[in-house]
Parts: sequence; C-alpha cells; structure tokens
Amino acid sequence: MAIKSSSDRYGAVAVSIHWLSALLILVLLYSGFRAAGLHDPAAKAALLRLHLPVALVVLALTAFRILWWLSFDAKPAALGFPPLQERLARIVHVLLYVVILGMVASGVGMTVATGAASQIFSTDVSALPDFWRVPPRVPHGLGARLLVALLGLHVAAALYHHFVRRDAAFRRIWFAR
Repeated sequence: MAIKSSSDRYGAVAVSIHWLSALLILVLLYSGFRAAGLHDPAAKAALLRLHLPVALVVLALTAFRILWWLSFDAKPAALGFPPLQERLARIVHVLLYVVILGMVASGVGMTVATGAASQIFSTDVSALPDFWRVPPRVPHGLGARLLVALLGLHVAAALYHHFVRRDAAFRRIWFAR
C-alpha cells in the first residue's frame, strides 16, 4: 500500500488515520456517555482520565488528517455515484469533522470553565465539579448525540456499498491486501 492516495484508493496514511480515529472516537463516546451517567466521583474521574487524553489524540489526528489532505495528498477520485449521493457523502464527512472539532472545543471549554483537570488527575477525587452548570456542556452533549447519528449514517452507507452495491467504496478505505 502506498503512503499517499491514488486515484482509486486511499493511501496508508489516510487509511491508518481513519481507522485509528474511528477506534478512538468509539472509546470517547463510550467513556463520555458512561462518565455522564456516574455519580461516584472516583469512577467518573477514572473514565475522564482516559477520555481527556484520547480526545486530544483525536484532535491531533483530525488536524493532521486535514493538513495531510490540504498539503500533501489528494483524495481519490469520486466513484461516480448519483450526484445526490455524492453530495450527501460530502455533507456527512464535513459534518463529522465539524462535530469532532466542536466536541473538542466544548470539552476544553467545560474543563477550563470548571477547573476539572486538576481534580480529575488528582489522587484525591472526593468531588468533581458539576459539568452541567457550565454552558459548553449543552453543545458537548448534543454534539455527542449528533456524532453517534453521523457515525451511524457513515457506517450504514459503508455497509450498503460493500454488501448491497458491492462496489469499491469500502475497499478503498481499507488496508490493501
């Protein structure tokens, strides 16, 4: 597999970033939703000790991916799907980037507004701030739900193309054989 993308498939860098980001975003969604439902500060802090650094890694991967495409690599050519389908795919992809960046921004906003980082990474987590009291909490929660919906659409489209249409849409973002 080539480092850069070709006209018909994504390169090793784009594929690796895609799948690593996907895995880490699932970790973030699990840890975030789970932490939001916990009342035990120690258990919540333990999940947030995972959640915060992973979010920063996803931010770095997303920024690198955008920079990679703008500066070093070109996306493969469109597969020639109907125009509406191509447009919807572009919209979902752009929204994924916007929501991911918005989630990081609102997460940083919550952490800064509550001063929670020092408490989360402390050995004494007898109490954590009430994240619901800061304004970035609402967009963070809505963003998480929107991200789940967008990921659902993205996965459903990939499965549709792979199993129903049997075209190259999924194969070109997978690791070459």
